[in-house]
Amino acid sequence: MSGKPVLHYPNTRGRMESVRWLLAAAGVEFEERFLEKKEDLQKLKSDGSLLFQQVPMVEIDGMKLVQTRAILNYIAGKYNLYGKDLKERALIDMYVEGLADLFELIMYHEFKPANEKEKDLANIMDKATNRYLPVFEKVLKDHGHDFLVGNKLSKADVSLLENILWLEELKPDALAKFPLLQSFKARMSNIPNIKKFLQPGSAKKPLIQEKDIPNVIAIFH
Repeated sequence: MSGKPVLHYPNTRGRMESVRWLLAAAGVEFEERFLEKKEDLQKLKSDGSLLFQQVPMVEIDGMKLVQTRAILNYIAGKYNLYGKDLKERALIDMYVEGLADLFELIMYHEFKPANEKEKDLANIMDKATNRYLPVFEKVLKDHGHDFLVGNKLSKADVSLLENILWLEELKPDALAKFPLLQSFKARMSNIPNIKKFLQPGSAKKPLIQEKDIPNVIAIFH
């Protein structure tokens, strides 16, 4: 073992992408072992690596961690991306949990049938622009700092950036009415570790292609 975290998941965004984002923001190098067929997932299940028979799974510090939020919380705590005290941690958790609801909508969009995508995107954008993005525009205004919580990078900032960039891939003018979020995006994207992750050739995954969707579904079903 190299000592680097090892990520087990298909070669797609899905629930592992937030883990890749957070490790990258922390400046942590990691390895990926891609699940390419159903048998790869079955092997992890049969050898006892998956506590709840599910991926994402991350090997880190002698553990085989499952459950995405548990993985993210461990990484955030280990690499000082989880606030300075319990109150900051509560705010970070609150913001991240709100973003998780938006993330679910965005993540499943590419898997919708072609005849449902237009309606689904309209629903995503309605919720994003009327429920989620206004919250974070107001948080940035009221807090008055570069970051969402305290005055340093946390997993809440990383999660917000991941979500708004994905949103912009679906609708490029998604932030048109949110000037503080536009500024936030520019600031966060220029943090050296994040800037590196946004470059071509990084571990950041592209939007899944329609031709690859059946392969990914076949791994899990």
